[in-house]
Amino acid sequence: MFEMRPYSRKNNSLYNPFRELDDFERNFFSSPFGFFGSGTLDEFKTDIKDEGDRYELEADLPGFDKKDIKLDINGDVLTVRAERHSEHEEKDKKGKYVRCERSYGAYSRDFDLSGVNSEGIKAKYENGVLKLTLPKKTQALPESKHLEIE
Repeated sequence: MFEMRPYSRKNNSLYNPFRELDDFERNFFSSPFGFFGSGTLDEFKTDIKDEGDRYELEADLPGFDKKDIKLDINGDVLTVRAERHSEHEEKDKKGKYVRCERSYGAYSRDFDLSGVNSEGIKAKYENGVLKLTLPKKTQALPESKHLEIE
């Protein structure tokens, strides 16, 4: 692994010149008002730094409770999932709210861990920021041997 990058299942090795147009059309017609910037959380933003012996991942998750954030490792994939629950029922929403813009639901991102020692990962959440310390795998140096000539 050369760099820590978000894991995406959409990456195909074959070039498709119409992929961007297809994505544009799919996004526009599935949510025409969201296309122009509805302000909802489609995904949370992350920063990943290479600190030499480790990676540091910081994810902005404001408004989430610590108990609503789940970290799962499956093979070489880390899944960060956060779920925000609605504090009001649908009947209250219609009767009392003048405007309701806050988004609720589940948000998830996958990251490739192929170069990370998953046993040593540490996580901390404070002030709306999830901080993960991801130690790099140590590469075993080839063992040096001396061969005798027969």
